[in-house]
Amino acid sequence: QVQLVESGGGLVQAGDSLRLSCAASGRTFIGAPMGWFRQILGKERESVATISSNGGSTSYADSVKGRFTISRDNAKNTMYLQMISLKPEDTAVYYCARCTFRSNVDCRAGDWGQGTQVTVSS
Repeated sequence: QVQLVESGGGLVQAGDSLRLSCAASGRTFIGAPMGWFRQILGKERESVATISSNGGSTSYADSVKGRFTISRDNAKNTMYLQMISLKPEDTAVYYCARCTFRSNVDCRAGDWGQGTQVTVSS
């Protein structure tokens, strides 16, 4: 099992940038594909980006492609989501997850963080 803690959310204006972090504890982080999800109020949680266990492969939802970058530092047991050119429609609670199965942007989550709120004002 992996314990995950997100940080870095906040209130920003449209066009701004944010970097989210996901700190993991537990040895299984290094060998696990990971993903970032978001849940917009009133909608289902959706995967926005996934990354392979060694960071060599990444995938993105069409809605964030070109604006979001997922990365990881296995030496620090940390995953990141760099977000640029933020839009009001990016407002959501963002969650990191350990994937028990990963195929492109599809991530079957086995462990979740508690989430961090990102609010983008227009």
